[in-house]
Amino acid sequence: MSKRIGVLDLQGGVLEHIDHFQCVGVDPVRVKRPTDLPGLAGLVIPGGESTCLSRLLNIFALRDVILNEHRQGMKLWGTCAGAILLATDVVGETPHFGLIDISIMRNAFGSQLDSFNSTAMVPGLSDEAIPLTFIRAPKIVRVGAGVDVLLAQDDYIAAAETDSILVTVFHPELSPSLAFHRYFACKCGLLDRDDEQATGQHERKWSRVSWMKHARIARVG
Repeated sequence: MSKRIGVLDLQGGVLEHIDHFQCVGVDPVRVKRPTDLPGLAGLVIPGGESTCLSRLLNIFALRDVILNEHRQGMKLWGTCAGAILLATDVVGETPHFGLIDISIMRNAFGSQLDSFNSTAMVPGLSDEAIPLTFIRAPKIVRVGAGVDVLLAQDDYIAAAETDSILVTVFHPELSPSLAFHRYFACKCGLLDRDDEQATGQHERKWSRVSWMKHARIARVG
């Protein structure tokens, strides 16, 4: 199995995802073209704007390759807009990948001004409350058979999974918590769950400096 996780590099929190994976000991690949995908153990589809992302996936001929690699075992993690793209049912709209049996509602909390931070306990990921960042976030309003709920709050589901797909409506990459990145790395077989529990370390000291260096490299490159 490949020892790499890819981060779709079209839009969204790419640099922050890269930084978080590096902090848990996984060196990710920036995915820009179809040739970047074969052999990856997992792929993150970051947040952004789901309609724009779906168009870019088609323009750069990535959609069908992602589907093919997923069928061959590549795990997927969609955050916010990424979760929308993976859902089988997007309320009032046409689904894109349709790979996880959930119903999701776009912009369910309101406008950009209604974005917010909160915390929640997520059993199985951390023994401490995890900070959550919601930015013009969707809500998962239904899960189908075979979909496990990782986090339910009020009248919606914030995180869910199958054996091969993880979806979160918030942005774990925008908080100091490493819990979800460590969890996805374990899901992809790149970290051992026993080692995860043994470390007891689910957060890092938050600093922009580490991931800002990637931005400088990207501009130079």
